[in-house]
Amino acid sequence: MKEEILHLLEEALPLVDFNSDFLLGELDSLGVTTIIMLLSEKYGIKLDASDITPRNLKDIDSLVKLVQLKIEN
Repeated sequence: MKEEILHLLEEALPLVDFNSDFLLGELDSLGVTTIIMLLSEKYGIKLDASDITPRNLKDIDSLVKLVQLKIEN
């Protein structure tokens, strides 16, 4: 799933370094919105403002964990 998410996001946001140790620092508000929309659509999950936290956007692994949690619930 990690590679799938990484590929999806790199295509949509090619200027963002998704291997960064602090992904949130790489993103502006449009980038965050794009990520939330893409992941919501791709995995059929609901992501909202409460999911937009530094912990969830720390790195690609954090995003994968967030998606997995939402799928399980």
